[in-house]
Amino acid sequence: MNKVETPYTDVVSDTAIPAKRDVKSLMQGVKALIKIGIVNSNLIPVIAGFWLAIYIYGLTFSEHVGTLIMTLIGSGLVIAGGAILNNWYDVDIDPKMSRTKSRPTVTGLFSLRAVLIAGIVTTVIGLGVLLLFTTVYAALFAFIGWFVYVVLYTMWTKRKYTLNTIVGCFSGAMPPLIGWYAIYPELHVVPVGLFLIMFIWQTPHFLALAMKKADEYKEAGVPMLPVVYGFNMTKRQIIVYVACLLPLPFLLSSLGTTFLVIATALNIGWFILAVTGLFIKDDLKWANRIFIYSLNYLVILFPMMIIVTLPIFN
Repeated sequence: MNKVETPYTDVVSDTAIPAKRDVKSLMQGVKALIKIGIVNSNLIPVIAGFWLAIYIYGLTFSEHVGTLIMTLIGSGLVIAGGAILNNWYDVDIDPKMSRTKSRPTVTGLFSLRAVLIAGIVTTVIGLGVLLLFTTVYAALFAFIGWFVYVVLYTMWTKRKYTLNTIVGCFSGAMPPLIGWYAIYPELHVVPVGLFLIMFIWQTPHFLALAMKKADEYKEAGVPMLPVVYGFNMTKRQIIVYVACLLPLPFLLSSLGTTFLVIATALNIGWFILAVTGLFIKDDLKWANRIFIYSLNYLVILFPMMIIVTLPIFN
């Protein structure tokens, strides 16, 4: 056996692998494992919830920057922990889908034992950060979101019921509550409105994705709505859920007229697009439009909540 050792290798092996490439592959694997895109997108509602609590109760943002940082770290770790455990549990079906077959649990970059431990440890640390540096309520909502996603969605309903999407939506609606209750743990109509918007937004978003990936979900044995009941039923469900978004901005009327006008316009635009699905022939093209609109909807709506409540606009 010809062993090679160079300054570019971390271990003696048959093949010298440049350490730089090794580190890059490792970092890419870690990002895929924690689903960095999902973590980042979920932190936007956390920030919005946090900021709106400060705005509604007339608090000073500069005095709570430290709390915001710890809230983002704690909630980010909990979300990442749930994503890691989702990867660990779904290792048997991920190879059957194009968007998941390259996950590090499938490729073998990380051992399943290491992934399981990492998911548990990351979650515990995240909950600990929230508990120690924010409030019990923020930690509680983070745990509820984690439990619903990992246990009730990933381990139970995902492979058995078409209602798996609804179950998963409860988890995805927790981030704004984490942010709000990290700064002001009292009941208010604003966090209720934020929860409902996040909860209802997710269903048309994920149903559109399920239509795009229907063949893959079928191959993996995941009973998504378009797989079990077809595209026509799914399109009608998307219309219903988008329609349910129409009155929700008025729960956040305290954010001002500008917010109400823009949020309502976004909802009407989405509803019109959804209704066109009843007449369009290319279902997949329509589903892709719904999916893209849903992404833009979230990216516009939550930052706008912060922008319209900045001091320069009040």
